[in-house]
Amino acid sequence: MISDKKIAHFKGELLKIEQELVDVLGLAEEVNEKVELDQARFGRVSRGSAMMDQAMSEAGVERDKQRLVSVRKALKRIEDQQYGFCLECDEPISEKRLEVAPETELCLDCQSFREERLRHSET
Repeated sequence: MISDKKIAHFKGELLKIEQELVDVLGLAEEVNEKVELDQARFGRVSRGSAMMDQAMSEAGVERDKQRLVSVRKALKRIEDQQYGFCLECDEPISEKRLEVAPETELCLDCQSFREERLRHSET
């Protein structure tokens, strides 16, 4: 069981991550609005490069959006006094794992099992 002091620490970390992600996503939205892929301004190669850069940026934004959802779910679990327990097996998640990724919802064993299943389903 994680101490109240540690829970407060993780909550602070999660709130900090949440604010950083909100800021980054807001900035990314502003930048994406300014991107123009006008053929008259770009040659074919430059336009292709700009499109690839934009696709990579969009992938990063999507990853940040998913992490923001995970962070907010973790904050809700703190509120509900369910934080620090694996959603699959209900066992405690190690504090070391939570230090690395405070938004994590699975213990290392269940995360490994999920990734293994995903790898097998892709083949």
